[in-house]
Amino acid sequence: MSFDTEETYKGTSLAGWVIEKADRWRDHYTSNHQEKFDEYYRLWRGQWDAADKTRESERSKLISPALQQAVESSVAEVEEATFGRGKWFDIYDDMRDQEREDITFLRNALDEEFKYTKTRKAVAECLLNAAVFGTGMAELVLDEVQDFTPATQPILDGAMQAVGVTVKPRIVVKVRPILPQNFLIDPVASSIEEALGVAIDEFVPKHQVELLIEKGVYRDVDIMAAAPDQDLEPDQDLTIYQDDKVRLTKYYGLVPRKEFNEAMDLPEPKEESKKETDEESEYVEAIVIVANGGILLKVEENPYMMQDRPLIAFPWDVVPGRFWGRGICEKGYNSQKALDAELRARIDALALTVHPMMAMDGTRMPRGAKFEIRPGKTIITNGNPAEIMMPFKFGNLDSVSFTQAESLQRMVQMATGAIDAAGIPGSINGEAAAGAVSMSLGAIIKRHKRTLINFQDSFLIPLVSKAAWRYMQYDPDNFPAQDYKFVASSSLGVIAREYEVTQLVQLLQTLGQDSPMYPMLVEAVIENMSLSNREGMIGKLREMNQPNPQAQQLQQAQMEMQMAAAQAQTALYQAQAAESQSRAGKLQAETQAIPTKLENDRIRAISSNLQAGSQDDKEFERRARLADLVLKEREIASKEAIVAKQMQQ
Repeated sequence: MSFDTEETYKGTSLAGWVIEKADRWRDHYTSNHQEKFDEYYRLWRGQWDAADKTRESERSKLISPALQQAVESSVAEVEEATFGRGKWFDIYDDMRDQEREDITFLRNALDEEFKYTKTRKAVAECLLNAAVFGTGMAELVLDEVQDFTPATQPILDGAMQAVGVTVKPRIVVKVRPILPQNFLIDPVASSIEEALGVAIDEFVPKHQVELLIEKGVYRDVDIMAAAPDQDLEPDQDLTIYQDDKVRLTKYYGLVPRKEFNEAMDLPEPKEESKKETDEESEYVEAIVIVANGGILLKVEENPYMMQDRPLIAFPWDVVPGRFWGRGICEKGYNSQKALDAELRARIDALALTVHPMMAMDGTRMPRGAKFEIRPGKTIITNGNPAEIMMPFKFGNLDSVSFTQAESLQRMVQMATGAIDAAGIPGSINGEAAAGAVSMSLGAIIKRHKRTLINFQDSFLIPLVSKAAWRYMQYDPDNFPAQDYKFVASSSLGVIAREYEVTQLVQLLQTLGQDSPMYPMLVEAVIENMSLSNREGMIGKLREMNQPNPQAQQLQQAQMEMQMAAAQAQTALYQAQAAESQSRAGKLQAETQAIPTKLENDRIRAISSNLQAGSQDDKEFERRARLADLVLKEREIASKEAIVAKQMQQ
């Protein structure tokens, strides 16, 4: 975009300042990114261009679909992981807030609004742009639409019903994807927030601008059709319709305060207020819209309550220090070019080896004869045809080139990390074992998860947050302003779910059906399947796992009976133990009384042998020793009897 003189600026100096910045940013984009992005777009679409030749003699225009498959597979994986479960975002409030009703209401209301504005479709387009060009960008557009709903109304005092529609104005927030050739950003910035400003430069239908002028959104100025510019078109290989288009440059960012005040027709500050004015910043966060490179349509200070810019962007793969990221096409570019060169060389060689060619003596052909080879063709020669014509053949086609093409296709998958679940074993590592496939698949899942987290943090959560702020500001009746936190509720992608299901099935094989973990694993397997009646199957499974009340009562009665029997058995054992203890005490008391009795018997025996005047002392001593031995034998026998009794008990 270029404008020669200041006469083109049919507005204030603010329009000139914005267009000058946009021109410089456009020049930087053209010199650094435009040629590469155009080639990435052609490779993804499968469109051949003369600039894509790998050699001058190349005749084939074949483009391998390997990179197309990588882009679509990667985008589908992230899209499935984000929207596959239906609920793709959640809200949580402060931990001290115990009321969950307001959070549930806001989440359901936002989800309804996103469905109404087809936000999922717009986000999927941003994902596709990020995979192809490296960065996905979108603009949040605030719009007021007329909501038509069927209704009936009683007429003729209720005798009849009139059928019609009711019209109700409605504030909506739309997500509009932006192509990289229409997105201009400060080249020294690595994000939208830290840039001086961001401009969207594109063609729009003329009638849309005229309608906004009628509504008073834009200034009342004369608008003419814009000059054509092929660089701004979505598909630069097509013939574009040139009439009834207006080139609209929308700038979001900081503008000089002096030019802003001039554009807003603000009066010069008085002497007493100059001190306060000097303390203000030299820049103002504003929205400026310029038509056809110089006509100022709208200028206003940032009207949003959070003072945020209504733009979001995320890189597919982060490049440090740069705004533009690294997409699937850039990752697989070299492998794709090598694969295309291999296939085109094979096709060119195939044309030389398959189609018949003849070498002939031109001097011996009839004058004016047109030489052609086809079935049933009669060829007239001036002499022996065997001497005049000879089949000409370059040789056979080398079969190694086709094997090399397969290897290059695997290199594309290696560079991009994109692979279909159906071709996992053969594409990852040939005929590898299950362990090797699991290791390779784990690395692929990690790459997808890395992209998914980057997409959520840089695009999805800011999208939901900014949309909620807009609804809170412009529709406070339905969306009360609260300090909510938004979280992306993503799940596993297709490949990751297939991998997890395989692991769960292998774990199920190691457990029996009576294991308490078995129902939980079965539920996890069903949860990861893409079945239409998945929720019903999970509900039925949980219902089956719920215990039967009658069975619970019967089981409780059986447990009570078992406990009563166990208590009775315990009481019996306690009674037997008490009886044994009582018997053992009795035996102990008897044992303690035996020595005393024996001692008395010994004394009695000794005293009975003491006869008056007896002189036989030796006989007395012998009887005394014999009595002691008898007493000791009785004492030992009684102790052995007590020990044997205790052992029997």
